[in-house]
Amino acid sequence: MPTSLEALNRRVAQDLEYLNIPSKNWVPQHAVDGQTLLDVAIIGGGMAGLAAAASLKNLGVRTVIYDARAKGYEGPWATTARMETLRSPKILTGPAIGIPSLTFRAWFTAQFGVAEWEKLDKIPRLQWMDYLRWYREVLNIDIRNDHRITLITPHDDYVELDLETPAGTQKVLARHVVLATGRDGLGGPYVPEIISKLPREYWAHSSHIYDYSKLKGKAIAVIGAGASAMDSAGTALEAGAARVDVLIRRKDIPRINRGKGMGNPGSVYGMQTLDDHWKLAIYSYISAEQVPPPHASVLRVSRHKNAFFQLGSPLESVTLKGEKVEITTPKGSRTFDFIIPSTGFQIDWRQKPFLSQIAPKARIWAERLAPLKGDEDRALIEAPDLGAAFEFLPKHGIEDNGLTRIHCFCYPAMMSHGGVSGDIPAISEGAARLSQAIVAKLYQEDIKEHFANAKAFDEPEVFGDEWTVAHNYDQAADEEIA
Repeated sequence: MPTSLEALNRRVAQDLEYLNIPSKNWVPQHAVDGQTLLDVAIIGGGMAGLAAAASLKNLGVRTVIYDARAKGYEGPWATTARMETLRSPKILTGPAIGIPSLTFRAWFTAQFGVAEWEKLDKIPRLQWMDYLRWYREVLNIDIRNDHRITLITPHDDYVELDLETPAGTQKVLARHVVLATGRDGLGGPYVPEIISKLPREYWAHSSHIYDYSKLKGKAIAVIGAGASAMDSAGTALEAGAARVDVLIRRKDIPRINRGKGMGNPGSVYGMQTLDDHWKLAIYSYISAEQVPPPHASVLRVSRHKNAFFQLGSPLESVTLKGEKVEITTPKGSRTFDFIIPSTGFQIDWRQKPFLSQIAPKARIWAERLAPLKGDEDRALIEAPDLGAAFEFLPKHGIEDNGLTRIHCFCYPAMMSHGGVSGDIPAISEGAARLSQAIVAKLYQEDIKEHFANAKAFDEPEVFGDEWTVAHNYDQAADEEIA
């Protein structure tokens, strides 16, 4: 067992060598107007982007990740996430793509030992970010940081990416593009209109980058009962907020994670091909029941005497009163200095201007399930209807024109593929499914060249001097011996 990070790095290299990965590049290079096409461009360098890039690289595909954030700050872990620890059990293998030495456990024990691993309860959030930084380095994954995508334009044979980079504007051409853009991959934060109409200085969504030290001495309203609500409330309290009220629409905080009851290999591999109406029924039920906040996250809030859980408190009105915000619920009215809506995310293509060439063409589940009854969960029926390679599919009556070269490997893929593209438990399985499907497409697109390569291949394995030709059928064996 490696007892240092350097020793673990050597073990990773050895494991890759034993598995004969990564494969050598085999995809024929293409060019458009003299510019070489990248095999696959990945947008987003968080956990999903890293797992996808590693899987594609191991299969011999030239891949580059583009991420808008600075190096080491990809994803939410060191920026907008505010939980103390991950909610996932420490034993999950995450993005290890089937290689034991790439697990968080291997990384942790190499540095801190087995005894510390046994004492560890949940993985500290920032330690997870450190692990992902190591993962990038040990696999030598090519990430171009501070590269912001401004537009994606599909063409029949390639996809065009416009970027803003430290060196100015840039145009990248790729045969396929993977969106590994996280939980808000096709939209952004959901903020109730009753709050969003307020001046911007009076609120910040729980997913926004915000300096919580500004909340010291202030009265804060946190809207919601999920994990992000508790994390935001806890962070505000620890930053010195004078009072934090957690306004919860329900009469009770959700207690049971219904989705966890279906967490098995069958759901990982079976959800993809499950009947459409079963998918809708399952995810509608889980959405309605809601996922409870982690036990430790609730305790993080409740240990403060100036924290108040206001159950049965849906927002009735939110108005500006001088320099305060007055919120009215069935329990009455109270004024606050600042509001933190912890109200999740929504699919809203308008919040992602770089997808403007894709949004009008991509088919969604509302079209797949038509005719609708009218009571479906909007968040589910607006999810993209994806193909086997997580690719966008065109609406009925619309030409493909390269749309299927763009792959949605982020949370909104859930309705089509199950939970394999956004969360820790099955991210490696999702990355394998994505990479294998893209590799198949790349091979099929170049099949003429691959067949020509087979015909032109001239490396002999038999040389003609390994046997003696018999003179006739009647020649006796003893004559041959003589």
